[in-house]
Amino acid sequence: DLGGGTFDISIIEIAETDGEHTFEVLSTNGDTFLGGEDFDLRLIDYLADEFKKESGMDLHNDPLALQRLKEAAEKAKIELSSSQQTEVNLPYITADASGPKHLVQKLTRAKFESLVEELVENTLAPVKIALKDAGLDTGSIDDVILVGGQTRMPLVQQKVADFFGKEARRDVNPDEAVAMGAAIQAAVLSGDVNDVLLLDVTPLTLGIETLGGVASPLIDKNTTIPTKKSQVFSTADDNQTAVTIHVVQGERKQAAENKSLGRFDLSDIPPSPRGMPQIEVSFDLDANGILNVSAKDKATGKEQSIVIKASSGLSDEEIDKMVKDAEAHSADDKKFEVLITARNTADGLIHATKKTLEEAGDKASDEEKDAINNAITTLEEALKSDDKDDIEVKTKDLTDASSNLAQKLYAEQAAGAEAGSAGAAGNSAEAGADEAVDAEFEEVKEEHK
Repeated sequence: DLGGGTFDISIIEIAETDGEHTFEVLSTNGDTFLGGEDFDLRLIDYLADEFKKESGMDLHNDPLALQRLKEAAEKAKIELSSSQQTEVNLPYITADASGPKHLVQKLTRAKFESLVEELVENTLAPVKIALKDAGLDTGSIDDVILVGGQTRMPLVQQKVADFFGKEARRDVNPDEAVAMGAAIQAAVLSGDVNDVLLLDVTPLTLGIETLGGVASPLIDKNTTIPTKKSQVFSTADDNQTAVTIHVVQGERKQAAENKSLGRFDLSDIPPSPRGMPQIEVSFDLDANGILNVSAKDKATGKEQSIVIKASSGLSDEEIDKMVKDAEAHSADDKKFEVLITARNTADGLIHATKKTLEEAGDKASDEEKDAINNAITTLEEALKSDDKDDIEVKTKDLTDASSNLAQKLYAEQAAGAEAGSAGAAGNSAEAGADEAVDAEFEEVKEEHK
């Protein structure tokens, strides 16, 4: 779809079942700064430069002359789609001390194509990305439909044919297609049309901010809507009685770099050790693009929610900018993600080691306790910096320092298990396994489609 101001590409799968058609959007992409107006601008600049060479006058400084030139350039562009040559004739375009000036310039299709070839070439990059996102290649495409007046240009049609290896369909009016589609979809949503179903996709990833400022995705980019996804999260601190659910939209790993859609608090969580509460966060995105986000504490059944309307989302320009921004900063985001993972691992180890010392410190010698406490202090200092390697080294030091105590506890536990009967040992191991799951796993993934 190459229109006046933007370029869009959608990969769509059409299925027919018992006379009913399902249109599923597999992926979308585009360039919100590429359209027919850019083609006009190349022609305006060329005509103005040629006139300046002849007369020494710059039409860019004359708004009235520029408006006439714009209209003539668009007219010439349209004419060159059906003929090999045209003439731009603008009498009395401007004047100087010597009298009025006229602009008369012959223009061939070949010349115009040389001016805009780069723009036509720029449409192929989003097409390649859309195909990749859909998991398809050009050979998998059965039909290509061209929409938007600019697709009438022979060079555009030729590029499409060369890229896909087949001619585009010519039985769809490029000026009416979007309006027709919007009318059909409106009729589907209002219930007047029942034999057509459009399965659209979400243009950007939706998720929530988690420990360390990380954006944890729930609904990925290009997921077919309507859709519902749920995931279980937990608390980051002991006796934490409230959590803030911060909903973000975008492709960056850092939540702060994405667009904030809204936030709400789930309070009155019963005080308990970190990682124990189970808070189920659900995202429900309907066909109208309205997002319902809810958070529920599984223990108490207490629930809070927020509704984010489609209008509070992003324009095509913002979506395009955010996708490109994520691509440009992918290396930075990876570093950030690795650093936060190292920090969270270290923080979890400090917490677990302190708890072990409190509960079973009598099993360790004074020398071992001092070594563990020193390693904890050193690691806590390392956490104040952004040096991932240093954090990982200090984390390993703490693991090594506390390994003797851990071995003693496991040995004692094993001896206790052996002392019991075989049946009791089996039950004990099962119970131990259950406890390990509750204590260790802070995140459980569930998906509901």
